[in-house]
Formats: sequence, structure tokens, C-alpha cells
Amino acid sequence: MEKGFLSQLNVVAQCRRYGVPIWQCPQFLFVIMGVVIIITSLMSYLIGNRYISNPETVVMIVLTVSVFLFILSFTITRSFEKLAEASRMKSEFINIVSHQLRSPLTNIKWSFEILSSDEFEVPESKQEEYFINVKDNIARMVELIDDLLIVSKIEQGQFPIRKQEIVFEDLVKEQVLRFKVFAEASHINLKMCYEKGLPHVMADPSLIKLVVENLIDNAIRYTKGNGSVDLDIKKNSKGEILFSIKDSGVGIPLKDQKYIFQKFFRAENALKERTRGSGLGLYVTRSIIEKTGGRIWFKSEEGKGTTFFFTLSSLN
Repeated sequence: MEKGFLSQLNVVAQCRRYGVPIWQCPQFLFVIMGVVIIITSLMSYLIGNRYISNPETVVMIVLTVSVFLFILSFTITRSFEKLAEASRMKSEFINIVSHQLRSPLTNIKWSFEILSSDEFEVPESKQEEYFINVKDNIARMVELIDDLLIVSKIEQGQFPIRKQEIVFEDLVKEQVLRFKVFAEASHINLKMCYEKGLPHVMADPSLIKLVVENLIDNAIRYTKGNGSVDLDIKKNSKGEILFSIKDSGVGIPLKDQKYIFQKFFRAENALKERTRGSGLGLYVTRSIIEKTGGRIWFKSEEGKGTTFFFTLSSLN
């Protein structure tokens, strides 16, 4: 907590984070406004003492002026901070998407050049590996484009939800089995627990499947080898179905947690780990859960792991 607060006071570091010159940085603007408030308060006090005989009135005037200027400066600074953050996320998104598309395209180009080259003779046993590589990279591009299309539909209000009665624990079981091989290959223990006799839920199965996929995929990718990912499903005190997924991964830095559900955002430690991702998954996940009538939240500590929760209305 103290470390996060001190990092906010580091004006140069914050300006570097937003990627803007120091005179355009919200934190620098706040410091300047603070200096202006102090000077204005002192001037108000000196002028008040000269022309007003009642010291209490002078103090009230100084306090009023100071509070007004502080609120004004805070509002202006927050506005600049949102603009700077939007600019940073836009630049980061362009870098992420260009990298995510460039990598598979380069791999596909390289594979086809080798397969079609007259200079290299690829053994038949190796040709299948190259075609699998091409298939995997095409799947990566399709996944990114699908995410972008979903985001576009969400923002245009054209995101249809076709609710039907589903057995939620069975849907989650299918995804756990699907990711089991990926988890084992990453030396991660993937487990699922659930209460017996849970009521069914009314939701769009394809969208809830996408939510569970995103959360399991993130948990495994952001957890280093010999870690664990634990899923739990139970009924809470409100009669809702409560889903949680806990990992022992890198966690989310405190200063990044307020942005984690924003589109295109990726935490700094995720970028350092060079983990693949577009910054769209959690934005899509939250949108689906909220449109379904549920709630989603998380708890996280950097270096120790993250737990995501969401609720779905049950059919009692």
C-alpha cells in the first residue's frame, strides 16, 4: 500500500508510464496547481488581514478559496489523467495488436517459404510439423479478430444474449477437460470443486463458455511452472451461483488493479513476462457477466496470485 502511494508521488515515473512530456503529465499539473493554491492562500490571507479587521472572517475566506481551488485542480487533474491513460492504452493496444498479428503472420510466411522453396528439401515427416504450425498461427489470428468483433458489438449495443437453462458445473467441467493438457504441459495443477445439487442457471451457454475459457486461459498463462489453478462453484447466501478461480501466478500490481477490466489494458508485469494477450479478454468477460445480470470482481496480490469471482442468477 505504502509502496503504491509513494510510486504515485514519483512524477517522473508517472510521466514515463503515460508516455507524455512532463508538462503534459497529470501528476506534474497537480504539483503546479498545489503550488498555485499555496501562493493564492497566502496572498488571500495577507490581503484579508490588511482590509478585514475580523480574523475569523479572514480565515473563512482563505479556507473557502483554498477548498474551491483544490476541488478545481483535482477535477482538472483527473480529467487529464483519464485522457493520458486513454492515450497510453491506445498506443499500447496498437503495439499489442501489431505484435500479435505480426508474429503469426511471420511464422506462416516463414513456414510456407520453406515448404515451397526449391533450395530446401523438407522431409515428409517434417512437413506435417510446418502445417500444424501454420494452423496454430491462423487460429491465433482468428482468436484476436473474434475478440475485436465482440468488443465492437458490445460498444454498438448489438450484443445479443440468448438465455436458456444450463447446468453450469457441466459447462465448466468441459472447459477444465479441454485445458487439462495445456495446464499439464505448463506443469500447473488444474483442479475443480463444486457443491452437489446446485440449481441450474438461465444464461447464454456460448457466452458463459467464453467467460470461463478466458478466465482459465488467463490463470494458466499468468502462472509459472509448478503452480496451481483452483476452480470452485457453490451457492452463495443470496441463492446465486458463485464461481471462483484462484491461481498462484504473478498477480496484479495494486496501481494497475483499477484498470484491469478496461479494454486494451494489460498490467505492467504481464508485459514484462511477455505473456501473449490483447488486453480484451477481461473487458469482454465483464461485459458478458453484467449483461447476463451477474457481478464480477477479483482479489489479487502481486507475486502471490489472483482470484476472480462472478455470480449468475440460479433457477430456484
